[in-house]
Amino acid sequence: MAIKIFIDQGHNPPGQVNAGAEGFGLNEGEITYTVGAYLADMLDSDPRFEVRTSRNSPEDVLGTSNSSSLAARVQAANSWPADYFISIHVNANVNPAINGTEVYVYRTNTEGYYLGEAVLNEIVAVVGTKNNQVRINPGLYVLRRTSMPAILVELAYITNAGDAQKLREEQYNFAYGIYLGILDYFDFDVAE
Repeated sequence: MAIKIFIDQGHNPPGQVNAGAEGFGLNEGEITYTVGAYLADMLDSDPRFEVRTSRNSPEDVLGTSNSSSLAARVQAANSWPADYFISIHVNANVNPAINGTEVYVYRTNTEGYYLGEAVLNEIVAVVGTKNNQVRINPGLYVLRRTSMPAILVELAYITNAGDAQKLREEQYNFAYGIYLGILDYFDFDVAE
């Protein structure tokens, strides 16, 4: 039986509610849509997985407020029901020197934590971002309201010049890093 992965492409398109961070001419909702679509294609071509995404087109808008946007994503994953939930985001900071990749999970020593470690390590290896570790944040809605192991991946910082360049030019590689991390977690080889 295929492992059911729900990919949440964090945020909405520019100009919409919950559009996310911006920097260096980039928009979070556009980046997360594309990275999630690449990841969905990789998982779709692997018979060991079944995949659904929160946004099926770049124009999809979920919810009418930040809270209803988050609730729509969680509800879709819970009602499927997914086996794992991966929420894709990009980070921002007022300090433009801050950079790197981190993964947020609900608590340590859980399936989500170990999946987060595997995904983080592969993104860093493939894309060359700084490893900012797996971090615990039980306050994040998508981590506390999902009924399956969940991770929230912050690909890189849209407010850092070097990271922004990677977010612009290496969206496929970010997705491939997540895919390899999922395979590592399940101790699977790359599908032929």
